[in-house]
Amino acid sequence: MSRRTALVTGASRGIGLGIAQRLAAAGYALTLSARREEPLLRAASELAGETEVAPVVGNLATEDDVRQLATAHEERFGSLDLLVLNGGVGSAGPVAEMKMKTYDLMLNINLRAQFLLIQQCLPMLRKGAVAHSSHGAKIVALASITGVAGEPNLAAYGASKAGLISLCETVTLEESTHGVTATALSPGYVDTDMTEWKREELGRESMLSTSDVAELVLAITRLSARAVVPNMVLTRAGEQIWRA
Repeated sequence: MSRRTALVTGASRGIGLGIAQRLAAAGYALTLSARREEPLLRAASELAGETEVAPVVGNLATEDDVRQLATAHEERFGSLDLLVLNGGVGSAGPVAEMKMKTYDLMLNINLRAQFLLIQQCLPMLRKGAVAHSSHGAKIVALASITGVAGEPNLAAYGASKAGLISLCETVTLEESTHGVTATALSPGYVDTDMTEWKREELGRESMLSTSDVAELVLAITRLSARAVVPNMVLTRAGEQIWRA
């Protein structure tokens, strides 16, 4: 119980992999999850030289996979100090034209699956908070600045992330007496494969980096159990402060 553990979803690339790399360097034992096996195993192999890593293939759109992910971590490590909710999906389009199938998929993965995984992990997080009472246990959810300030063509995505921000607040209210707190991270566009469609318009040099996000995750883990950051907005430099 002395070694801290973390579970990171969407960990095979981009922001999730960047966070996993920083956590491994900080000494966390890791459960890493992603939908596709090959890149997940590649990421796990990369980190295995630094720490203990358990890769778990799973699709957040499937309830059984979400439950099995929590079970796999519990069977391997017993308790949990940090849950990083990074896995998600995005799709752009105006409200007038978006298909409800697309809307349902985003709300299912970006909000419902996150709710379920938190629910499944809370007993382990409470154990982690007892074992490391000075810092408690943390949940960090990758939301989006579009959940704080609306962005054209991202209504469904922004709505799912706004719900995730609200969920983090409520979890903290209900669970902080057990030493468990939740923080939403709400960045603007981060330079990853998911934002490739924006590179021509914005330029990669103007986007946030995965290391920017990973740095904030590490900062949250270092806070005492008494400190709570409900939502942390990370905007891009420029002439507009709420800048996706």
